[in-house]
Amino acid sequence: MIKTLTFAMMHFSIAVSVVYMLTGSLAVGGLVGLIEPMCNTVAFFFHEKLWERHRARRETGGPPAMVA
Repeated sequence: MIKTLTFAMMHFSIAVSVVYMLTGSLAVGGLVGLIEPMCNTVAFFFHEKLWERHRARRETGGPPAMVA
């Protein structure tokens, strides 16, 4: 759990720093630092679903999954 928390802190710090350097706004950096991981979490959920479908098709010998 500690590894996950330190990774989350690192991710947040990098996101805030990059956006701050690009915009000069700490408020915008903080907002992006909070929103971006949430969006990434949702995207990761669907990414995992697609990979699970792909794995199941490979195991059953079904047609190859389409790549979007």
